[in-house]
Amino acid sequence: MINSLVPLPIVVPLLAAALTIVFAKFRVVQQLIALASLASIVAVSVALLAQADDESVVIMDAGGWAAPLGVTYVVDRLSAIMLVTSSIMLLVVLVYAIGQRGSEATHPAFSPIYLVLAAGVSASFITGDMFNLFVAFEMMLAASYVLLTLGGRPDQVRSGMTYVVISLVASALFITALALLYSATGTVNMADLAERIPELSSGVRTGFSLLLILVFGIKAGLFPLFFWLPDSYPTAPGPVTAIFAGLLTKVGVYAIIRTQTLLFAPDSQQGTALLIIGGLTMLVGVLGALAQDDLKRLLSFHIIGQIGYMIFGLGLFTVAGVSAVVFYIVQTILVKTNLFLVAGLIDRHAGSSRLSRVGGLVRSAPVIAFCFAVPALSLAGLPPSSGFAGKFALISAGLDAEQWLIVSVALLVSLLTLYSMTKIWAAVFWGDPEVEPVQVEGRTGAGPSLMVAATMATVALSIAFVIFAGPIYELAERAGNDLTNPAVYIDAVLGADR
Repeated sequence: MINSLVPLPIVVPLLAAALTIVFAKFRVVQQLIALASLASIVAVSVALLAQADDESVVIMDAGGWAAPLGVTYVVDRLSAIMLVTSSIMLLVVLVYAIGQRGSEATHPAFSPIYLVLAAGVSASFITGDMFNLFVAFEMMLAASYVLLTLGGRPDQVRSGMTYVVISLVASALFITALALLYSATGTVNMADLAERIPELSSGVRTGFSLLLILVFGIKAGLFPLFFWLPDSYPTAPGPVTAIFAGLLTKVGVYAIIRTQTLLFAPDSQQGTALLIIGGLTMLVGVLGALAQDDLKRLLSFHIIGQIGYMIFGLGLFTVAGVSAVVFYIVQTILVKTNLFLVAGLIDRHAGSSRLSRVGGLVRSAPVIAFCFAVPALSLAGLPPSSGFAGKFALISAGLDAEQWLIVSVALLVSLLTLYSMTKIWAAVFWGDPEVEPVQVEGRTGAGPSLMVAATMATVALSIAFVIFAGPIYELAERAGNDLTNPAVYIDAVLGADR
């Protein structure tokens, strides 16, 4: 039965991680095991998506214990979409890391830790209770701290410490929220919580809603909780930065979407708070990006700005708004991963990621220029890119809801993002470096073939996203309908005849 496939995105990477430890002295064997496990997860995720789209929700009760007593794994359309997207990106970035042939590929800890991270990401998407969501976040925290500091450079350790301290604060708040939720309702099962939280007073419900936004907002990099992100990501190894930029903040956004739509009935105060947070996050992200000279740091600020768009769509609490968020989050994962992979190629080719030290790559490395141009247009939202379709859906939803101010902010931020991408193109690809570039011996052309192939794969996926934007949006719309009608999820988990 398809239900038996549900835990595999967690189990397979963990078993593969254990197996790679056994073969720690054989790097090629480690890499083959990691590649095979992630490729199998892509296949499993696609099968789960097909089934979830057919049935709306796929359930697996661990040990045969039914919810809310047992541990339940739930795959609905949203979690299935996130599983497919994340598993593909994890596989692509692993190929890139192997091609880079740096400390990422040769360190014996890289493959097992990377697989633990993959298991944590998958667990976040398919868990059916809040405590297991906490466990999944802790798996990602432990793995991500090791990956951030891999190489042991002082700046990596310093930035990694900032990241881990902030994450531990978020974890402490999360476990406190769980204790309070259990004290107030007697359960941590999400479907059961969705039925019991409405019985609480309005003030308590609002408090829980804001507390969870705070917890997951730290993970997602929302305003004003984003300050750790631009310092932590640029110092990490290239492949690690790419997967963090593409996925980890989106896990936080997923948790916000899941809890705010399932556990709390939408109200005007909740929506207004999210719209304000979304607008400020967009503005801070793009303004911070404009002030940067380092490419990786600039792109890190754009992560923050794009998260703001997602919170804007969620804050509308309409089918159109939530559907646009689901559509946009997939597109953003592809684009941000692509841009950071390109940043790694630029750093390798030119010996620096500072805009003032790089120039003329459109002539010396046209493949890198092409790989940057496609996601840059998408990030700015220019037609016919995938970003245009996502932003158009969000803007249309905002106009339908008559939220003129946040729509104006979104349009302004989109224009500033276009200016930022133009700034990068003029400095890195078109112009000449302002200072003498660092000459890196032995690094010519676009880069090692596997690195280029992985980057080109993300470009191809972005182009395919445009070609199949219609069917993808229809799938996102079905997911949006489920999210705005939580009874579908609740009935599937607890049983319609309870």
